[in-house]
Amino acid sequence: MRLGVAGPVGTGKSTLIATMCRALADELSIAVVTNDIYTDEDARLLRAAGVLPIERIHAVETGACPHTAIRDDITPNLLAVEDIEEEFAPLDLVIIESGGDNLTATFSPALVDAQIFCLDVAGGGDVARKGGPGIERADLLLVNKIDLAPYVGVDVERMVADARAARGGLPVLAMSQHDQHTIAAQAEWVRTILDDYRHGRHVPRDPGPMAPHFHAEGEEHGHSHADGMEHGHSHAEGEEHGHSHADGEEHGHSHARPGASLG
Repeated sequence: MRLGVAGPVGTGKSTLIATMCRALADELSIAVVTNDIYTDEDARLLRAAGVLPIERIHAVETGACPHTAIRDDITPNLLAVEDIEEEFAPLDLVIIESGGDNLTATFSPALVDAQIFCLDVAGGGDVARKGGPGIERADLLLVNKIDLAPYVGVDVERMVADARAARGGLPVLAMSQHDQHTIAAQAEWVRTILDDYRHGRHVPRDPGPMAPHFHAEGEEHGHSHADGMEHGHSHAEGEEHGHSHADGEEHGHSHARPGASLG
């Protein structure tokens, strides 16, 4: 099974993955693919932590906004995942970490079978109420770093209640890396969804594409994804060129001109 981990910068995605590997590596065959824009920092962090053999941790340098590599054009990640699956077959679990992005970034269902969306209390107690596809429809919403709540003035119970209200019964887990009970609960969620996947009970969920958004001043245009959905997407004004996605479809794409607890 391919499991995506997404969420804003600093919400604890890499630490979560390290914790999952420590909890599950004795019973599951695991590999990890990380995403960073210009470096392999997250992969080096995980290798240094010794949570898996270093050859089981691959890095993708996206060179673009994180959502581009996990939804808009998944080819680099898909190739990395297929390579690591071939190298270490049979694998039980491949964890794919998105680079830190905003509240609307989600994985394409062509890349992952299930996804976790991470928030943390330091991002503000009202974040869950703001909604978005990851918060509302990821397979698991994680409210992380709850041990920091007293220091940032966040009511964890209210934040979790807001998250549950936004998710219509989909699971929410409040977690701390210093609380073994929450670590065990998160590991059990992975075991359960993996068992559902193996027995055909899990149907990959598409939280939906990002909302129309802008990278710089310019004209908005339609933009097709690997799953066939379109959204408005704007870059700096410039020359257009054809651009292929994972499904082989091409579209015009404009760039800047040179010089411009579970419940």
